[in-house]
Amino acid sequence: MSNTLESTTSKLWAMANELRGNMDASEYKNYILAFMFYRYLSGHQMDYLKNNNVLDINPGQTINEAYAEQAAGDDLNDYLEDISAYLGYAIAPQDTWRSLIQRIDDNLIIPSDYQTIFDNFNKNASLNKEAAKDFRGVFNDVNLGDSRLGSNTNDRAKSLNRIVKLIDGIEYKDEQGKDILGEIYEYLIGMFAANAGKKGGEFYTPHEVSQILARVVTSDVSSAGDAFNVYDPACGSGSLLLTVQNELPGGNKPGAVKFYGQELNTTTYNLARMNLMMHGVSFNNMTLSNADTLETDWPDGPDPTTGVDHPRTFDAVVANPPYSAHWDNNENKLKDPRFNPFGALAPASKADYAFVLHSLYHLNANGTMAIVLPHGVLFRGAAEAKIRKALIKSDAAQSQGNYLDAVIGLPANLFYGTGIPTCILVFKKNRDAKDVLFIDASKEFVKGKNQNKLSEENIDKIIDTYRSRKDVDKYAHVAPLQEIVDNDFNLNIPRYVDTFEEEPPIDLNEVNRQLKQDDQEIAELEAKIKEQLRVLGVEV
Repeated sequence: MSNTLESTTSKLWAMANELRGNMDASEYKNYILAFMFYRYLSGHQMDYLKNNNVLDINPGQTINEAYAEQAAGDDLNDYLEDISAYLGYAIAPQDTWRSLIQRIDDNLIIPSDYQTIFDNFNKNASLNKEAAKDFRGVFNDVNLGDSRLGSNTNDRAKSLNRIVKLIDGIEYKDEQGKDILGEIYEYLIGMFAANAGKKGGEFYTPHEVSQILARVVTSDVSSAGDAFNVYDPACGSGSLLLTVQNELPGGNKPGAVKFYGQELNTTTYNLARMNLMMHGVSFNNMTLSNADTLETDWPDGPDPTTGVDHPRTFDAVVANPPYSAHWDNNENKLKDPRFNPFGALAPASKADYAFVLHSLYHLNANGTMAIVLPHGVLFRGAAEAKIRKALIKSDAAQSQGNYLDAVIGLPANLFYGTGIPTCILVFKKNRDAKDVLFIDASKEFVKGKNQNKLSEENIDKIIDTYRSRKDVDKYAHVAPLQEIVDNDFNLNIPRYVDTFEEEPPIDLNEVNRQLKQDDQEIAELEAKIKEQLRVLGVEV
């Protein structure tokens, strides 16, 4: 983290904490992050107007002043149409960030202004039909009427003014002039997650865990080449998708990665849209959906007329879904092509394998999938055991080898809101080998005050071991299929990786010597005590 980024984020977090008062961190984030995003969109639009010579800017005139002067009257709609066609959204002159700041400084803000700004944004988001789904409603979770902002409309407007001014004071360029607003945004998401308790895990995967997943699914990729497609069926704030981009060779080139994700929680879905765009992802390169992944399939699903399913598949699938969630496992879902080949449905109270099968269904023939799950998926019986056996024997894959590539055990207490140990399951469809690599990384971590962390060395060891695919004493084992069959398809890691540390042998002669020495020291001490008592005149 650069000095500018570190000082900016520390200052911003401290001030945000002070401003939020009694509001829960998971809710207050909706205000801070939404206004940061609005500032970003407005600044991005100003850059477009300047860099593409859309405006005639006179000497001494700001871009905002030129925009307000020229995009006026009958010409306004032409400007908005042009901006929207290029950026996917458009902000009118009176609603830009600089115009908002000017009105606050001049005490011209009225309580309804914030709602008007967001309403205008939603209206203009419809100008570009292709991009409308990416921008419309993105600010709907900013509850402008929350009484915790203030007891009346004027007090609430003042609170919003303070948030806007706080964000306006952010230094968003580092020492080299690089834009770091996206990195600040990512940092704040992590901080809000850490302070939101159990709710934090619903929208954020710790970065070091994201790095492992991302490095695993990009291990076989030498360069981005054609657009690399990555999918997260429970995408939260989108951080995991962005980490895949960072780990992909050439992934940061514009258009090198196409992002796909689905998120059930609307607030979190909005967060993901903001997060990706704040990191420079164009609306053309992201397809996000707000719906239930385990219900009607996405992103394509069966044709409504013919009923035939033509699923979209991806180069990589990454996921950290809600652990052992409840889902509707109605037996009709056995007809669903995602679940049908495996002959069983995940239990109603444990949707873990439903997420596995959904994700696998959308993995292409040469891709890699990595998913974080609780350890129960490795050994629980009944329907889960049947699915596990089918995945390993690949009954559904006919002549192909085992789908399961690796099982990586992680330390406990890595995630927000739960202290349980987790594991990463890695799947591939094009495997000729039938063995499974087991890695037990559960004991290698940096202990934190409230949460354990993985160091860079911990992460490198996991990835190096995954890539080399060799036995490592007390850490990793490549298990042939027969060994897994002999264990009745139970994948519990201790069955394959022996981490038992023998205690050093006891030297009985040394123990006897120490006992004799102790007895001698005790006798000498007792003699000294008796002598002292005699000096004091006490009979002993």
